[in-house]
Amino acid sequence: MAEAVRQEARSAGRAARLARERPGRERDLVLQSLKAGLAALIAWMIAGRLLQAPLPFIAPWVAIVLVRSTVYQSVAQAMQQLGAIAVGTVLATAGGTTLGSPTLAMAVVLPVTLLLGNWPRLGDQGIYGATAALFVLTSGDPSVDAAIARLLESLLGAAVGVGVNMLVLPPVHLRSTQEAVRAVIDEATQTLTAVADGLNGSWSHREARDWDERARRLFSLIRQARSALDRGRESTWLNPDRRNRAELRRRHGSFTHTVHVLEQLSDYLSDLTRTLMEASDDRTGRPRPEEGVTVPYTRFLHDVAAAVEVYGELVTGDDRSARLRLRQAVDEVHAAQRRLRELLATKGAGGPEWMALYGSLLVDARRVADQLLEEPPEDPL
Repeated sequence: MAEAVRQEARSAGRAARLARERPGRERDLVLQSLKAGLAALIAWMIAGRLLQAPLPFIAPWVAIVLVRSTVYQSVAQAMQQLGAIAVGTVLATAGGTTLGSPTLAMAVVLPVTLLLGNWPRLGDQGIYGATAALFVLTSGDPSVDAAIARLLESLLGAAVGVGVNMLVLPPVHLRSTQEAVRAVIDEATQTLTAVADGLNGSWSHREARDWDERARRLFSLIRQARSALDRGRESTWLNPDRRNRAELRRRHGSFTHTVHVLEQLSDYLSDLTRTLMEASDDRTGRPRPEEGVTVPYTRFLHDVAAAVEVYGELVTGDDRSARLRLRQAVDEVHAAQRRLRELLATKGAGGPEWMALYGSLLVDARRVADQLLEEPPEDPL
């Protein structure tokens, strides 16, 4: 238990340090928390001090949960939450005034509001219907005037929450997309290098299995990159920050194309590592590559890794020389591929089955390398 507490403390300290030192997810979370606190404070001041609302806590309660990670989410969830609160308030007011007993009204109203809270159009805000009903039934005698006051206070809180999120540093998720793409590229480069270095020595079935596991982890990173792309696209909707919105729209097409290319690269790596894993397993009967082929294949994989690394610099940075260096790196991949195919054809290394298996991998690798040079299509978001 003590060690778990220490680990959590170190993790919290690391997150605080990252939030202080550089932009990123940690700083975004701090900013969102500060904005939520500001929204709650403003809603409380307006409802409690300015308007003298009968239940002033409702406005800050609604405001604080509507400072979301995108402006669009704030608006969409505000509508869903207001709908859920309206349903719960109306049903609880009707049930409380009709049945007379708060306990009996709870027994009737709460199951109904919880059931209605599962309506897909309310999203994950449906639970607020039951919460609103509970407030009505436990805070005095229900009345139409009190119900109207609660709805107006909820509307005030929603307006403040959405307004703060929209007007105070509205979130545009460009960095998260860039970081997710960078993570895929780094992992792909490292996996290619690990396979190349391993093939240069005496590699075992266990090593090949480790390579295959690393290659398959790429698909999880790609799913994260696609989620980041979707979140970035969503963060431009209803966002008044024209400058950052325009920058994200400018780069979104490039990132979308990049993720597609990385999917092809991941497919190639998965096929390669699966083939090597089967070749190192004596039970499969697959041909194991000979040293005369693995040495040039190692150089070929290093060339592919170098091309992918430069591609990452091109799509996630501002290095103007990266385009020229990428062309040179892809040319090296083409040259290495030609040399390997000539070696397989002239020496017949491994026989026709080896040529069919590993030759197809060479073709796939060249196809991926060519895709690194493709210009992304226009994507106006």
